[in-house]
Amino acid sequence: MTVSVSDNDPLNKNDSVNHSARYPVICIDGPSGAGKGTVTWRLAQVLGYQLLDSGALYRIVGLKAFEAGLITADASHLIDESAVLALTKSLEIAFLPNNDSGRVDIIVNGQAVGDQVRNETVGGYASQIAVFPTVRQALLTLQQDMATRSGLVADGRDMGTVVFPDADVKVYLTASAEARAERRVTQLVNAGQAADFDSILATIKERDDRDENRSTAPSKPAADALLLDSSMLDADAVYEQVKRHCQDQGLFFNS
Repeated sequence: MTVSVSDNDPLNKNDSVNHSARYPVICIDGPSGAGKGTVTWRLAQVLGYQLLDSGALYRIVGLKAFEAGLITADASHLIDESAVLALTKSLEIAFLPNNDSGRVDIIVNGQAVGDQVRNETVGGYASQIAVFPTVRQALLTLQQDMATRSGLVADGRDMGTVVFPDADVKVYLTASAEARAERRVTQLVNAGQAADFDSILATIKERDDRDENRSTAPSKPAADALLLDSSMLDADAVYEQVKRHCQDQGLFFNS
């Protein structure tokens, strides 16, 4: 697998990249729907860092595994780990920041799949393939390589515990399952799509249980992470608390 990332960090202008360089890393971990994507995007824009959407990597692999017939929607199919690993290594992925939308466009094998990988069904596919150690190792290497290029804001579930245990800043952002389901319903309705709260809530709870109880890299806060519950907070309040924590850890903000 190869990944390309649009790099807007002025520290990384030399064609000869020093892979031993130590760049700042901010980890934003937590469950889907807690607001990680919004605060990660904002931090990356303000600081001029790369953005890593770890969850998108797993969603991409999950989607492509489903399309290839390697997994099923109801998780009833026995999965061939070696086949999923081979598929993972064959993918070419690009994360391209889109300033107009305030999101990251995801290109897989030359085709845009951004909106497709963000739905609840594909989130379930991601959880199915995330249990495999070989797949996680392949994605681990890929993600760690990104931190050798410039400053990085990493959005995921095990960024601060497994991928970047020595990160400069670690935040575990969570929210109740009900709050996250309500946000997802609002998202879908605003996009003109049908949304069933009970179905979405059930999917979120099922995924949380799978992610928190898997034997390999379960989703949990790092011991030195800031724990932040966003259930009753808006995006601006979350950002300000995370920004303040980053400053407390020695990171400088121009604004």
